[in-house]
Amino acid sequence: MLDHVSITVTDLAAASRFYDAVMGALGVACVGRDEGWIGYGARCTETHPERSYLSVFAGAVPDESPGRHWGFKAEDRRAVDAFWRAGLAAGGKDDGPPGLRPHYHPHYYAAFLRDPAGNRVEAVCHRAVR
Repeated sequence: MLDHVSITVTDLAAASRFYDAVMGALGVACVGRDEGWIGYGARCTETHPERSYLSVFAGAVPDESPGRHWGFKAEDRRAVDAFWRAGLAAGGKDDGPPGLRPHYHPHYYAAFLRDPAGNRVEAVCHRAVR
């Protein structure tokens, strides 16, 4: 469903360590960076509308919004686990360890982190165990 997401962080170096780690755990490549921006994934085109893209920009402190977060698709439960471990090792904070969330559906397996700027991110696998 998501075409692209853009977020702001105050410390781009810390965000770079965090997002390089969690995106790498999910198999998503860093596709560009400079002193004010980092990009992950692939931009959509008319021949590839299924793609998704994340932009991380240096900017002002994000406002507090406890309901705001974005979820990244994980191929399997191992990738969710790897996302969570990589995020913690790269400066993220635990906001819900890997596990089933059956209140969404029986196979909803997810983990939640706060990035170094306080943004809430999730990795989720919707498949039965594979």
